[in-house]
Amino acid sequence: MRRIFTPLVAGLVLLSTASAFAQNGQPRNLILFIPDGLRALTVTRETAPTMAALRDQGVNFRNPHSLFPTFTMANSSAMATGHYLGDTGTFSNTIYTGYPSIPAGNTVVPFIENDDVLGDIDNHFDGNYLNEETLLKLARDKGLSTAAIGKVGPTLLFDHTDRADKPGLHSVVFDDSTGTPKGVPLSDEIKAALEKVGLPTATPSRGDNAKAGDAKTPGTVVANIPQQAYFADVATKVVLPLFKERGKPFVLVFWSRDPDGSQHNHGDSLNQIVPGINGPTSMAGIRNADNNLAQLRKALDELGLSASTNIIVSADHGFSTISKESKTSPSAKQSYADTPAGFLPMGFVAIDLAKALELPLSDPNDGNKPVGDNAHPKAGNGVLGKDPTKPDVVVATNGGSDLIYLPTKDKKLAARTITALLAQDYVSGLFVDDALGSFPGALPMSALNLKGQARTPTPAIVVNFRSYASGCAEPTTCSVQVADTVLRQGQGMHGSFSRGDTMNFMAATGPSFKAGFADPLPVSNADVGFTAAHLLGLTPSNKGSLVGRVMTEAMPDGATPKATSSVIRSKPANGLRTVLAFQRVGDQRYFDTAGFPGRTLGLDEDGTAKKKTAGK
Repeated sequence: MRRIFTPLVAGLVLLSTASAFAQNGQPRNLILFIPDGLRALTVTRETAPTMAALRDQGVNFRNPHSLFPTFTMANSSAMATGHYLGDTGTFSNTIYTGYPSIPAGNTVVPFIENDDVLGDIDNHFDGNYLNEETLLKLARDKGLSTAAIGKVGPTLLFDHTDRADKPGLHSVVFDDSTGTPKGVPLSDEIKAALEKVGLPTATPSRGDNAKAGDAKTPGTVVANIPQQAYFADVATKVVLPLFKERGKPFVLVFWSRDPDGSQHNHGDSLNQIVPGINGPTSMAGIRNADNNLAQLRKALDELGLSASTNIIVSADHGFSTISKESKTSPSAKQSYADTPAGFLPMGFVAIDLAKALELPLSDPNDGNKPVGDNAHPKAGNGVLGKDPTKPDVVVATNGGSDLIYLPTKDKKLAARTITALLAQDYVSGLFVDDALGSFPGALPMSALNLKGQARTPTPAIVVNFRSYASGCAEPTTCSVQVADTVLRQGQGMHGSFSRGDTMNFMAATGPSFKAGFADPLPVSNADVGFTAAHLLGLTPSNKGSLVGRVMTEAMPDGATPKATSSVIRSKPANGLRTVLAFQRVGDQRYFDTAGFPGRTLGLDEDGTAKKKTAGK
């Protein structure tokens, strides 16, 4: 069931496309703007005028797709390499590495939105855990000017190797860590340029935007404005003028933490589903990202770079409101000091599996200490087994979906784990490592392009959580999901197979794109990465075969091939079956939604997908 696209074929397509651009005799620049967590249908002329105008005047990708699991680092890896997660090994924001990562607190399940952690994982996996070349490294090796600016973690991933001692050779990188020992060093050239325009060499903090609150205290009510204003100033007052002065083609990645950060932490709906992520703080986060893009576009105009610069805007994923409700979970029947009565605690999957499998639960984020009754793991992650250093089961907690690893590859234990998960009302769809065999109620991971050449350990089971709409005219804008997270009911999360999470905002404009074109074909973040490389004439030496396609239909004289829709259904287990609805362009798959019919937003009761497109 896996997508087959050999490196040879990919290379031939890339070379032919690059040759076509070379014949134009006009070098093209590229800005890749990522408004983290932006839902496609929230973009209007009122909420985000700059992005709405770009979409309507350029290319409107009406059929967009985030890769599942719909998390930031997973989709950053796709945009950075053009490969699916089965090749990059970035299966979520928290993964099992198979060894204790010291920068992450000596845990085997590190949260990888962290520059030090990424460097540690790179060192463990031969210098490049992604196992594929990234966009910015390919570009700078070819002599282009390169920069990545924005949210810590995904920003660095675009050029994450050999970064420590080569500030003059590496891409320009600004993120939350800039100006600290953990940040990528700045070159003397950049420091001088910052001083000239009166900007500091250290990134300001998020301030109140970073406050998530707790079960009794609302989270933030402000967007991430000061920090992102700094990033936008760095891009427009330092980096773009410098790149123009160099007189070479350039590629700039700008990763806007908003609206994601504001939607996660908002304090507009404490313990309440409505308004959830549609309150004023989330809307302010959307406008903040839009303002950043407006500043970039204005700078291009003033520098005379607009005519030679392509802009691709692609959110990493959509977003949903958090639910902490379950009628079946044993964990929800216990009491916790930090969790309202009857709500699911952080780490509910680890707690429930430990009980069902009759295995001791230890906390890998707290020195492998045992987790007792009426307690939960600090970060939700769990190692199950008599010896926590040699666990039978590892649970990596992420949000709208969790990863379960079985280091012993025990097929009987896999069957017992699946049976336990099927008994919980918060589960909506299971995907199992093909190497473990076939199981009723679950589909193979290869169906999602999660089986490839990844260097990091492959999850045994990916668990998707239940999702639904809270009631609004456009269901994807009021998607709700059960989420395994420290955040509270009513705040924001993503990661599920809800169409609310897979439907990200995507648009493009520039000399290499059509004007006023609504693209009906399905496109994905892997396509974004692959297309970006083609626009820059780059030729990666692909190790894996799970790659995106060039979005040629969005380019002048590009044909628009046909797309088809398909559904895969697992064998039933206790009346439950995992259903995967997807589209095809040629042999390329685009995953719309998946889960148990009736438990996943976007799937009808009969297991068919509800069609929804973005924009006009």
